[in-house]
Amino acid sequence: MLRYLIVWRVNAPLVWLAGCPAVEFSRTLGTMIADRLPTAEARPWRKALAPWEETGKSVTIPEIAWPIEAVLFTYPGKLAYGQGEPILWELKLLGQYADHGFFLEVILPAMEQAATTRDPRWWRPRQIWGRFDIESVYAARGNQWEPFVRAGQLDLSYRATPHQWAEGLIFDVPRETNRVFDHLTWITPFDLPSPETAPAAPARQARRPHRPRRIQAHQVPSLNTILEALIARLTVFLPGRHHTPDQVWNSLDEEERASLQEALAQASRIPVHHHNLQCPSRHWPGQWIGAQHFPSIPFPLIPYLELASILHVGKQTHFGCGTFVIA
Repeated sequence: MLRYLIVWRVNAPLVWLAGCPAVEFSRTLGTMIADRLPTAEARPWRKALAPWEETGKSVTIPEIAWPIEAVLFTYPGKLAYGQGEPILWELKLLGQYADHGFFLEVILPAMEQAATTRDPRWWRPRQIWGRFDIESVYAARGNQWEPFVRAGQLDLSYRATPHQWAEGLIFDVPRETNRVFDHLTWITPFDLPSPETAPAAPARQARRPHRPRRIQAHQVPSLNTILEALIARLTVFLPGRHHTPDQVWNSLDEEERASLQEALAQASRIPVHHHNLQCPSRHWPGQWIGAQHFPSIPFPLIPYLELASILHVGKQTHFGCGTFVIA
């Protein structure tokens, strides 16, 4: 995986972002990437973007993504920005597209185009497109962010590797600590499977006419559900395509498998004490957002939960869904 922190600085008196900025970023940057690629390479991008044309201006967000495994995570905050204010967001490239060269050759030029565009498709009053400067871009190395674009200047000598994001990260909690972890707060909406999830509707019927106002008891995710969603998410790191959670298990060595099995066993014994999960804004993908409280989260679960929060779990991770903090 490659993690990039991107800082755009507004150069217009006022811009407004969409209710879920990641959705707007995905559609606009994805279209610009497709426009810049050769015909054969652009084909999967255009196919992936086609549902936007079908939905038009519908408030329902289609379950689509770029034809690469990528997460666009816009930091929670305000939607209106004035002259000189920064907009911060993360781009995460996973699997075979965790390639710094791909970022420099394909994604960064699309951002540069988006910063200065006057294309009438995007150049509209109060919209961000054509009204910002790319001030800085950083790559994660463990808990640190290393800049390779500063004040708009690109350092071509910098080489980000797909493993550096994890360098020096210490997930384990010291056993002697007196700290108690007992709640989990979703900072973006999530959509996780539940035991009573109905079969998926055909693609042409996939739009939801409305969202339920109250979450049902079986839809409240347990710690076990979150860990199982993490295992499903790890399939993107296996070579090739169309992998299953069973193949993730098979890729682990004996010690890793035993550790994960023990974590799942512990998670299954921890009930949800209470929660305040509610439906997110209609402009956001995902089903629910809010906080969950537990009697206590065992220390062995913390590394797996922190990994799940970094990778995002569930559906529509492309738009940043499925990440949380624990405390």
